[in-house]
Amino acid sequence: MKGLNSSENLIKTPLFIKITALIFISFTFFYFGTKLSNSSTQLVFFSSKQHQSSSQSISLSPNINKTLDLNTLNLNQSSIVIKSPPPPPLVLERLGVIDDNGTMAENFEIGGGEFDPNLVEDWGGGGGDSDGENGDVEKGSGESEKKVKVEKFKLCDESMREYIPCLDNVEEIKKLKSTEKGEKYERHCPGKGKELNCLVPAPKDYKTPIPWPRSRDEGNFGLGIIIVFSYSKVVVRVWFSNVPHTRLVEDKGGQNWISREKDKFTFPGGGTQFIHGANQYLDQISSMIPEIAFGKHTRVVLDVGCGVASFGAFLFSRNVTTLSIAPKDVHENQIQFALERGVPAMVAAFATHRLLYPSQAFDLIHCSRCRINWTRDALHPQDLLIILVLIRFIILFACGEDGVLLLEVNRILRAGGYFAWAAQPVYKHEENLQEQWKEMEDLTVSLCWQLVKKEGYIALWQKPLNNSCYVSRNAGARPPLCDEDDNPDDVWYVPWPKLSCLQILDYYLKLRDTFRYDRAVRPDLEFAIQRYKELKSCITRLPENNYGANVTTWPVRLHYPPERLQSIGIDAYISRKELFNAESKYWCDIIESYVRAYHWKKLKLRNVMDMRAGFGGFAAALLDLQLDSWVMNVVPVSGPNTLPVIYDRGLIGVIHDWCEPFDTYPRTYDLLHANGLFTVEKKRCKISTIMLEMDRMLRPGGRVYIRDSVSIMDELVETAKAMGWQAGAHDTAEGPHASYKVLMCDKHLLR
Repeated sequence: MKGLNSSENLIKTPLFIKITALIFISFTFFYFGTKLSNSSTQLVFFSSKQHQSSSQSISLSPNINKTLDLNTLNLNQSSIVIKSPPPPPLVLERLGVIDDNGTMAENFEIGGGEFDPNLVEDWGGGGGDSDGENGDVEKGSGESEKKVKVEKFKLCDESMREYIPCLDNVEEIKKLKSTEKGEKYERHCPGKGKELNCLVPAPKDYKTPIPWPRSRDEGNFGLGIIIVFSYSKVVVRVWFSNVPHTRLVEDKGGQNWISREKDKFTFPGGGTQFIHGANQYLDQISSMIPEIAFGKHTRVVLDVGCGVASFGAFLFSRNVTTLSIAPKDVHENQIQFALERGVPAMVAAFATHRLLYPSQAFDLIHCSRCRINWTRDALHPQDLLIILVLIRFIILFACGEDGVLLLEVNRILRAGGYFAWAAQPVYKHEENLQEQWKEMEDLTVSLCWQLVKKEGYIALWQKPLNNSCYVSRNAGARPPLCDEDDNPDDVWYVPWPKLSCLQILDYYLKLRDTFRYDRAVRPDLEFAIQRYKELKSCITRLPENNYGANVTTWPVRLHYPPERLQSIGIDAYISRKELFNAESKYWCDIIESYVRAYHWKKLKLRNVMDMRAGFGGFAAALLDLQLDSWVMNVVPVSGPNTLPVIYDRGLIGVIHDWCEPFDTYPRTYDLLHANGLFTVEKKRCKISTIMLEMDRMLRPGGRVYIRDSVSIMDELVETAKAMGWQAGAHDTAEGPHASYKVLMCDKHLLR
């Protein structure tokens, strides 16, 4: 009984129950595994054939003599057909390359959702938030049409009526460590968030400028008109209310430059520059060197330190376009007077950066009392202390008499072109002036310039046609030739050497005060000398293929494809000439329609700017159709640098970044033309930034023609209206379904 009871207790124990349940579950899974599996290549262990074995004592697996091929196993398993649901229908995504009308769109996407537009903004360097992010533009959420709303811009303070943003940035100018080399006259643009956000007001009693050529040869006196027929003296008048500044009159009034008569300024055309008048001065230059041939061989001229631009004004009658430049200096408003007269002009200074013009741009560069020390950076040993002769020798050896300013003149002067210098050292015999003349002679010889003629107070040099003179100089001659990989047309914010010889002298004089004569040379002095040895000013190489030197005569050169067309960085080679000719014909057809339909010849458009000039076809069309105007061709930094081609055609221009302000006074242009500009620049900066700058440059009564994509036309229209312009979008000749439209605007005088 005891054994029976113990057996019953064993059955009732939890351990027995667990073992029984485990065995039951195992057999259950084994049963379902053999029944549900219908694979013919399963392991034999799971096969029912195992139970049919004849051996009762030893059970050997049928797999004992078999090898398992995994590749075969995988292939056989893949043969199992599992019916999956049908795939979803293929969705065709439209990239938007072609719109519903079959016309190529401007805003199509590449790469679908993986494209990050911020990468383009970061790479472009322009940055800046979009208009919507800054609150200037509000866009509706409608799917079919996005409404754009721009709040009206307010007038700036009266103190900003002559405001040039990048030249009047007092905050940045105060931070300059040195202004000895004219750094304060260079560009110092406002930082992000400090850009112009208002409309620059016109002076009180502003009047429509006296139209060209009356601004050069006639003046208004009340209701009567006086025309001055004298060939040697031409009286010019400008409204005082438009340029209400008398500083130039006070400084130069006694020199026959400028005077004030009631409500007008007058410009007699004489002065210390042209004692007998500008025309007689030009006749003298022509007689000195007949090969200059104004209007034929000499077409594009740069007038440095232009005064009131009488030199350029009188050259117009000889088929010569003269760009007058001067810094915004103590006399003030020289360039504003020039532009008010209708003469091409721009605020620019020879200081520490390259000028914004290409190499071999000008046929003649003229300097008459321009107050520029062309031999700057040449050291004078007599100015140094004898006790530091050794250091002086190292400095002289390191930099020589480079004359970095004249090297910049050499870069922008065309091969075979002329440099005219009218200054006291040319004709006066005082000892100090003769020393200046000797320095100028030595420097020009080192540049391989030939002194062609010296007569009276004018000296004329000619630049060589090729590099033969440069390479034949003695070894170690200074200045050296620039490296072969130096790009002479790279000009946007390109500085000259970080330290010039003038800076070396400055360092030298400062270190002299800390020098200890009873000790060895101090480490800081040794470091400074090492910096000096790294300096380099160089002569721009001329192309070995003579590109730039072989331009044809005017007016043939206007439409003759120049050789430098082949050096422009565009995605074309064989078809470049075809592109050049096609652009000229394209703009000639368009401007012809503007003249016919919008009566451009009656609008008295004198100062014109093409904000995205290409090869200069727009400006060439104005000349072909005989509009009495000149064009400032602007080449944006965001595209290929076509400036060399523009100058080879006999036109003028400048490179510029339209995300920054332009270096000109307010109210200086009658017409602003922009073709495809905003489509290109909208990813780099706000549309309103560019249009506010356009408003600053445009005269009251001036006009704007914007030819751009339909996709941004609404925003352009609303921004124009927010600035007080009268604006309307018009179809192009391609019809109402074209991808481009023309926005025509008129600016009114706001009070």
